[in-house]
Amino acid sequence: MSRITVPAIATATGATADVYAQVKKIAGGTVPNLFAAVGHVAPATLSAVLAAEGVLASGSLSKQDLETIKVLVSEQTGCDYCVAAHVMLGKMTGLSTEALKQIRTGQATGDAKRDALVHFVLNLQKTSGTISENEFAAIRAAGYTETQLAEISLAVAMTIFTNTFNRINDTDVDFPPVK
Repeated sequence: MSRITVPAIATATGATADVYAQVKKIAGGTVPNLFAAVGHVAPATLSAVLAAEGVLASGSLSKQDLETIKVLVSEQTGCDYCVAAHVMLGKMTGLSTEALKQIRTGQATGDAKRDALVHFVLNLQKTSGTISENEFAAIRAAGYTETQLAEISLAVAMTIFTNTFNRINDTDVDFPPVK
């Protein structure tokens, strides 16, 4: 059970109500539990998260690349909430159930570019971002640009933020369970 008690979304006022309205536009009329909790305790923080996610959505990484990063980082940090969310969102981008399982376990998916991204993100997490010249060359050889490396960094950072908040809050998962 979530540690932070969130009043009914409909009772929100001020900055919290405003940011919930933003979330509803993005999330099809709902406010997922993560966003409800962050918006309740720190509406400006949730606004910053939404802005950063907007930057990522309009960037040069594909939706599948973004969900690959997010599900992998979430799996590595042990955030059940974000794993469930990003498996669902990954399926919506066209990633297969099997590919998502392989991404979560760091196994090859058969897509060389995706596999290079998985290897790179795993290496970033294992080394706290300190990569070798060979690792840099490998991700560039896979076709990722310097701009995309910045976007990968932002996607990792945003995912770690949501993972950490969910772990602190023990946020109730409101997405389909992951098998």
